[in-house]
Amino acid sequence: MRLRPPMESDPSDDTGPVHVPLGYVVAHEKWRGSQLAQEMQGKIKLLFEDGLNLADFYLSSRSCIIYITEAELVAGNSYRKRLVRVRNCGHLQGIVVVEKTQINEQYFPAIQKFVVLDLGMVLLPVGNQMEAACLIVQFVEEQSQVTRKNPFLRKTTRVGLSETSLVRTVQQIPGVGKVKALLLLQKFPSIQQLSNASVQELEQVVGPAVAQQIYTFFTQSR
Repeated sequence: MRLRPPMESDPSDDTGPVHVPLGYVVAHEKWRGSQLAQEMQGKIKLLFEDGLNLADFYLSSRSCIIYITEAELVAGNSYRKRLVRVRNCGHLQGIVVVEKTQINEQYFPAIQKFVVLDLGMVLLPVGNQMEAACLIVQFVEEQSQVTRKNPFLRKTTRVGLSETSLVRTVQQIPGVGKVKALLLLQKFPSIQQLSNASVQELEQVVGPAVAQQIYTFFTQSR
């Protein structure tokens, strides 16, 4: 059985809910003027705030994005404490977006294992900030669609966002496309359940060949 990192607390962290006006994304001040922010402006409304110690972007008071740059991934594991604190916030669902390039590709398996298997969070790789901007804009648009369809979901729109992100994460497994990802998540609703599934259980959903690929993917990551 895998043990999750222990609970940590720090009075300087913005552990309380961040107020995000409807239709806006709240971004850390450090992203002002960046390529990422410039690519998003005009497509979504950005509000910049200083003192956001946990997340880089808040899509709502309940959902956020932690952005790990190419340089941060190469520099070491300093990002891990922040990820653990986001995971431990009961009111906050975090999505981890990581710059995966030729320079830091060798470091990617380690953060993938830590985020997906150890923390049970969603991880999405991007090639650059332009690609990341498109991803965030898409998240905001999907979240807005859910809210428009049912205004009562405004306080719980992280559900739809979480489902979309989980599908993308499962699609990173070799041999798994969008259809197979959806089928797998119907039977195994979380990354933890999927990673602990036996080959026999997986075969019932995707057949023997893909089942073995999925099982190998998770056992090798451990």
